[in-house]
Amino acid sequence: MTSTAASPSPAELTLRGVLLGGLITLLFTAANVYLGLKIGLTFATSIPAAVISMAVLRAFRDSSILENNIVQTVASAAGTLAAIIFVLPGLVMIGWWQGFPFLTTAAITGTGGVLGVMFSVPLRRALVVDSPLPYPEGRAAAEVLKVGEESRQGGAESAKGLSAIIASTLASAGFSILTQTKLIAAEATHFFRVGAGATGISAGLSFALLGAGHLIGLSAGMAILLGVAVGWWIVLPILTAAAPQAGDVAAWAGGVFRSDVRFFGAGVIGVAAIWTLLRIAGPVIGGLRAAMSAQRGASVALEERDLPIGVVAAISAAMLVPIAVLLHSVVAGGPLAGNEVALVAGSLIFVAVIGLVIAAVCGYMAGLIGASNSPVSGIGILSVIAAATLLVGLFGRGGPADQTQALVAYALIVTGIVFGVATISNDNLQDLKTGQLVGATPWKQQVALVIGVGFGSVVVPPVMQLLYTSFGFAGMPGAGPNALAAPQAALISALAQGVLGGNLNWTMIGWGALVGVGAIALDEALGRAGRMRLPPLGVGLGIYLPMSATLTVVVGAVIGHVYDKAADRRANAEGSKRLGVLTATGMIVGESLWNVVFAGIVYESGTETPLALVEGAEARALIAGTLVFALVAWWLYRRTRRLHAA
Repeated sequence: MTSTAASPSPAELTLRGVLLGGLITLLFTAANVYLGLKIGLTFATSIPAAVISMAVLRAFRDSSILENNIVQTVASAAGTLAAIIFVLPGLVMIGWWQGFPFLTTAAITGTGGVLGVMFSVPLRRALVVDSPLPYPEGRAAAEVLKVGEESRQGGAESAKGLSAIIASTLASAGFSILTQTKLIAAEATHFFRVGAGATGISAGLSFALLGAGHLIGLSAGMAILLGVAVGWWIVLPILTAAAPQAGDVAAWAGGVFRSDVRFFGAGVIGVAAIWTLLRIAGPVIGGLRAAMSAQRGASVALEERDLPIGVVAAISAAMLVPIAVLLHSVVAGGPLAGNEVALVAGSLIFVAVIGLVIAAVCGYMAGLIGASNSPVSGIGILSVIAAATLLVGLFGRGGPADQTQALVAYALIVTGIVFGVATISNDNLQDLKTGQLVGATPWKQQVALVIGVGFGSVVVPPVMQLLYTSFGFAGMPGAGPNALAAPQAALISALAQGVLGGNLNWTMIGWGALVGVGAIALDEALGRAGRMRLPPLGVGLGIYLPMSATLTVVVGAVIGHVYDKAADRRANAEGSKRLGVLTATGMIVGESLWNVVFAGIVYESGTETPLALVEGAEARALIAGTLVFALVAWWLYRRTRRLHAA
């Protein structure tokens, strides 16, 4: 065997990489916070960060693909923490906070984020190394990094790959820009009556969703389609028929979906999440044993070394100290005074136990469908319901108004910490998949993730405070006409109030749980029969998420399957499939990069539609959008096939 000891190790965890990741963080985290509060959507930051990193570090001869990977890891972790906006504005909405205190907000965000990194370390082997999960965004980021590295070295194959990714990137970004002009629609939706009830069909005209579908594969895509069919074409017609209404069908059916069907989907996700956790328990225990073996000095290859399990345990325990101090400060001197010990001790156990469960479930969901499409808000819903239910067990219902407000605030703060665990573990394993595919060192990536959490927890509070003082939030005392909607925060705070007030929609959650059991049984039966499986979490996602966010993913999964089957009949089938993956990757890259730019335009203009050229004419825009989307998708795949044959 030839020794490589004399070869210098490529640059990886460098100061310039960390600083570059931090600078990108300032832009992406701020953009994500604003966009999420404005329209309820955030974007994945890993791929745009990788593209920017490659452009900057190309100027340094000693830069490497591993250093670029560290940059996107830092920026991705920080940008992901922006999802805390789905919880914390609720504290302002209920009147508990009058702004976002920097230290408290940073502590909630940072402690949850660090725990998310630590809790996902022992999951890496089970969910990344020894798992068939597709990790669409992780694979896409890896392909971007590989193409960038290969383009520096030249070669015909790298030129083809670069051509495929550039073409689909430009097409995706161009289509997104067109949708913002309102000349073409961004979504094809039609609601209609079915007897006394109503239903609809909706597809987001989004190349990022189409590309994600190609990457997740047919099994996950069909599971999501089953969920769409159950939620939209069975449950929704039944529920709307039970309470028929005249007038606007879209408003009626959409309202029933938000108030009932989503809770039905949350029940499915809850049961599927528990089952998923049980199924991966064995591999997780194996990962822990491997980590302990490494701790005892067993030989582990460099590319397999995680943070030592002793360090992981020590940091996790250390994080519980500031959490305890934070929670004690919420309770002391207020309506809940006198219950400090019971509340803080119970909450620490809740954060540790539920946090571990959520880390595993969110990592699995991200691996199945991607971090951007993973319904972390659904996990937030289940978490706040669980936290509020425990508080009901301690205090009951019907107490004084100030006590109920304090309990709601306490539930939101605990949920905020757990939500930090959820968002980071959702993103972390995606990044570790990217690292695995490019040959990165896991422990260095895990250090970069902690650094990214630090950057994010410092950036998020002042941005939220700025937006609060500039616009305010809908539903808070004294909200003005330009208040930001913050839809997820409004929902989660309403849920906490519903549990503590006794009016939560438990019926739909219970029915969803029963359907979740059925989805598990179906998946197991298909597995025993040797047929294509339908992951139960995928079914839950199809019910819970709006159809506009899922049906296009299903279409992408089918297109990707057809493309790969055709590739199998050609020479160099693997090369053809890789070009297909790069085309799908470019679709995600283009829309992601444009979202960064668009968030800045929205902020500067102060309007949600700064690029709109026309108003009205929805029918023409819908027809034009659908035709343009289909034609561009057909052209991209046709071009990719010809590119391989060239």
